[in-house]
Amino acid sequence: MKKKLVLAMLLAGATVMAQEGRKNHHREAMKDLSPEQVATLHTKKMTLALDLSETQQKQVQVLSLENAKLRKAKMEERKAKKESGESKKPTSEEHYALQLERLDNQIAHKAEMKAILSPDQYEKWEKLHFHKRKHRGKERREGKRGKR
Repeated sequence: MKKKLVLAMLLAGATVMAQEGRKNHHREAMKDLSPEQVATLHTKKMTLALDLSETQQKQVQVLSLENAKLRKAKMEERKAKKESGESKKPTSEEHYALQLERLDNQIAHKAEMKAILSPDQYEKWEKLHFHKRKHRGKERREGKRGKR
């Protein structure tokens, strides 16, 4: 009985470790893509989910490309700071400014999406977008718990 219990615990641990490795694989693969590739993938996914017209696809492609370039630049900036040793915990004022900038970008993005999409598409996009954000936050919290 003891051996079976130990074996079950080992198998459960191995399963958890395998799943942890898979989570970060997608993120690592996306880092290697150019902003144009990321924007194209994002546009295609939205086209499938929302049944976008050709005009909407072009508009979403432009918007996605701008956002992908911005994210890539921020990522490169953080990476450069980290490698040079300048990376430090931001002060409360810096954190506040970063949060404001991020929220302003989200508000602008939401307004642009509302202008591009039909009311039905926009409603569906919001539901998908909210679900992704909610799920992403859950993954981050679980990841932090697993590292402790």
